[in-house]
Amino acid sequence: MDFENRVKINNGIYTVPDVSKILRLPYQKVNYWVNKYWDKELGDAFEGRYSWTIENTRAVSFHTLIEFYVFYHLGEVGVKPKDVLKAHIELSRLFDTPFPFAKRIILENIRTTGKKVFLESEKGIFSLDGIRQFNLDFIRMFFKKIDFDNDLVASRFWPLGKERSILIDPRRQFGHPVLGKTNIYPETIYNLYKAGEPIDFLAFTYDIDQSVVNDAIIYCEAA
Repeated sequence: MDFENRVKINNGIYTVPDVSKILRLPYQKVNYWVNKYWDKELGDAFEGRYSWTIENTRAVSFHTLIEFYVFYHLGEVGVKPKDVLKAHIELSRLFDTPFPFAKRIILENIRTTGKKVFLESEKGIFSLDGIRQFNLDFIRMFFKKIDFDNDLVASRFWPLGKERSILIDPRRQFGHPVLGKTNIYPETIYNLYKAGEPIDFLAFTYDIDQSVVNDAIIYCEAA
């Protein structure tokens, strides 16, 4: 299995603060997940690691970022981490991938019977024990924010939805959020806006629509 646990341009590079900012999660929680679950629990199961270190900074790949999103929302509806990790390990072995929660076929087949949550596919049925009514809305919304490649694996992520121009593509700018088809960072626009530059001036200067400037402001202010 390719753990993407080294710097590789097409894999994207996301530090713990990056993941925290993109997914709107506390830094401490993300850091704990990397250490406790992905590098320890899952890493030990396959004798690998999901993160790497650059100049004392911990980083993960695009597919780990996507898996964190799923892991968080499953926890929000009451699924215990140990149950998610157990299903993750079994699915990893069956589908021969260290990133099963980034595969469309798996995300499409999350099911519920009320308090019981399970994954149903041609490979079998895998139970996840939830303690509350499972709400599939997050999966439906998740699909609207993701592009899948020809292998039906997550390839691009639109954190504010595809109606906004903020895009995360691991093949561009090392996976840093950019504005649509450009390589402009949202922070570049936002910092100039905070410095007092008018929206129409920024749109003219960077040859982008004013709506794109507004998207950059919305994204950075939310973070």
